[in-house]
Amino acid sequence: MVLENQLGIADEAELARAEEKISKEKALELFEKGMLDAILKKELKLVVNWSLVDQEDYLLAMERSPIRDVEIKILLKEALTDEIHDREVFMKGIDASYSYEGYRLYKTENLVADTGERM
Repeated sequence: MVLENQLGIADEAELARAEEKISKEKALELFEKGMLDAILKKELKLVVNWSLVDQEDYLLAMERSPIRDVEIKILLKEALTDEIHDREVFMKGIDASYSYEGYRLYKTENLVADTGERM
């Protein structure tokens, strides 16, 4: 069964590219509105700096986390930063976390929330 998408895109690769671009634009919009990582920011005054988290270590820790979650907790704790309003930390972190899933086409720093890519 194939689900329809709102963009009318049938090509899997093209749809993945559109998904990456739209979701990164939305993440940037949420950051600019002060709405991303809200619990960490509000309660701990910290955020995860994803650019400090090694992809292989993260994926292995996630794979093992249902059995033992200590590894993922330590990995993420070591990447916490108090730079909660730093736009560059946010953008690099978004790009790093998306790269874990194979999305590397768009850099968040080159996107503008709500309006698309910069010219």
